[in-house]
Amino acid sequence: MTDNSTRLDHVVLWVRDPLSAADFYEKAVGMEPLRITEFAAGAVSFPSVRLNDETIFDLAPLSLAERMNMLPGSAGSAGHPVNHVCLSLSPDSFDALRTRLEERDVPVSDFSYDSYGARGMARRSFYFRDPDGNVFEARHYV
Repeated sequence: MTDNSTRLDHVVLWVRDPLSAADFYEKAVGMEPLRITEFAAGAVSFPSVRLNDETIFDLAPLSLAERMNMLPGSAGSAGHPVNHVCLSLSPDSFDALRTRLEERDVPVSDFSYDSYGARGMARRSFYFRDPDGNVFEARHYV
């Protein structure tokens, strides 16, 4: 990628079991798992899942909290949730995500309509939680 405009690179999610979390994001959400073998072998501190060509979610085990010393008090961020992360999808991918979640008995909210977001008003959206309690909104604009 040669465009150096400001973009979202990654989001770090605190998880109890990174391998189980990666499995959820792969099978229920449809994301590509990254560095699974390396994490399982102890070669890297955490695995990730790919949201798109530009953005990943790092699945950080809670045990890493004690090593979060880049800023004073950073270790205390473990377990402090972000309100939610929003995924913008095509209408077909939106419907496919909801179907996969329902097939896996993942509770989903009712649809919301005409919610404001980064690209204007989204046609439909819904919310769900991952196994660690992180809240996600899924939406589509067209």
